[in-house]
Amino acid sequence: MDITKLIGRSTEIFEDDISKHEEELRQIVSCSSFLVIGAAGSIGQAVTKEIFKRNPLKLHVVDISENNMVELVRDLRSSYGYIDGDFQTFALDIGSVEYDAFIKSDGKYDYVLNLSALKHVRSEKDPFTLMRMIDVNVFNTEKTLQQAIDNGAKKYFCVSTDKAANPVNMMGASKRIMEMYLMRKSREIKISTARFANVAFSDGSLLHGFNQRILKKQPIVAPNDIKRYFVTPKESGELCLMSCIFGDNRDIFFPKLSESLHLISFADIAVKYLSEIGYEPYLCESEDEARAKVNELTGQKKWPCLFTNSDTTGEKDFEEFFTDNETLDMERFENLGIIKNDEDFDQLKLEDFTKRIQQMKANGTWNKNEIVDLFHDMIPNFGHKETGKYLDSKM
Repeated sequence: MDITKLIGRSTEIFEDDISKHEEELRQIVSCSSFLVIGAAGSIGQAVTKEIFKRNPLKLHVVDISENNMVELVRDLRSSYGYIDGDFQTFALDIGSVEYDAFIKSDGKYDYVLNLSALKHVRSEKDPFTLMRMIDVNVFNTEKTLQQAIDNGAKKYFCVSTDKAANPVNMMGASKRIMEMYLMRKSREIKISTARFANVAFSDGSLLHGFNQRILKKQPIVAPNDIKRYFVTPKESGELCLMSCIFGDNRDIFFPKLSESLHLISFADIAVKYLSEIGYEPYLCESEDEARAKVNELTGQKKWPCLFTNSDTTGEKDFEEFFTDNETLDMERFENLGIIKNDEDFDQLKLEDFTKRIQQMKANGTWNKNEIVDLFHDMIPNFGHKETGKYLDSKM
């Protein structure tokens, strides 16, 4: 299935930039060593493939998901075969002592890329998962960044999100706070990052869910009032690699908006998706009707769909990659924009954030309001939208 076509495009958006810089990319990658953290997620796999196919000297990949790591290796072997360099996988939790021991045993890398994240807005529904989000998105980043500094890495890359620009949900805000921690360490190591749109059909995404619903003969449900920008998994890998290799210190890369990158609704993609696999959407009025009509409709080459307005916590009305007060470089690349950052962070705020989170953990109890208040202290214009409804309460 052509993902590019499903998201309303006919071309890959970074094709010209990659082509123009391909020789330099290959030259740098082929004589460098890489550690990719969170390598078995959708973006991590895409980045790993971009590095692997350019024959690095050393490529070590780490992820907590053993099963996804197996698929990554199968995908690499099936697509590109083998490389002469040192390629190894490690099924490790980067917050663990085992990971720390691994870094002590072989922590020398030119480039460290951190793609690990809790990325779902639904992860803010309870205070416990929310605290894990802070650990993964903020403190594991700080830890692996310090390890990169201690081991003399040339560059540390960490993926951010478009939702970090004027955040309205805790996930986006956690990534904005992560960017602040990165800025603090930019005195000691060259760092760069990337903000980008939804990755079409990434693990756990609504579009990935379309595949699962078809396999399980279940209705397709999507919001009809939310439009988003989408990049393909391959494009997400290209964007991260370009930022990692070519980004100056504190640069944040993002895809330029153009005719080829435009907003499209989830419902529109659902209709295109069904058409691609030979089905016509049948619009239902309720979840009960959609569930009840699956067998009847599929025999007629129709598929039950429920398209509704969104009313869940943390959904942003529109997407943006940068804010009005950020300085941009729109000239260096054809389809990649760059946010140019000064060394701008509030040391006291970062120390207070760390201290208060540590105190909550030491107490062994905390609530969501405490964390939301702390996020507001860190991001004064944080527009948190709490509706009392979460995606887990929907089909």
